Amino acid sequence: MNMLDLRPGSAQGKGMREPVIIPVQVQPRAGRNEVLAEGDGFRIRTTAAPEKGKANAAVRKLLAKHLGVAPSRLQFLRGQSAKTKLFKLD
Repeated sequence: MNMLDLRPGSAQGKGMREPVIIPVQVQPRAGRNEVLAEGDGFRIRTTAAPEKGKANAAVRKLLAKHLGVAPSRLQFLRGQSAKTKLFKLD
């Protein structure tokens, strides 16, 4: 998979004008937190339970850390109550 380098200071991370859409498959209540590249997106395993937005918050934080961006740059496009989610990176 050819991933974008979105870390601060990278050529692609600076001056990006078009948002990036990121598909994510989520496994809540996993044994550990981890982010795996899968196809065009990611599979994220989180120990958080899927209740009251806890798993969504954990997924957003894990994905942001993996990409090297602030969590505030990631927005849910769809899937707040589903295992398959779409994020937009501004």
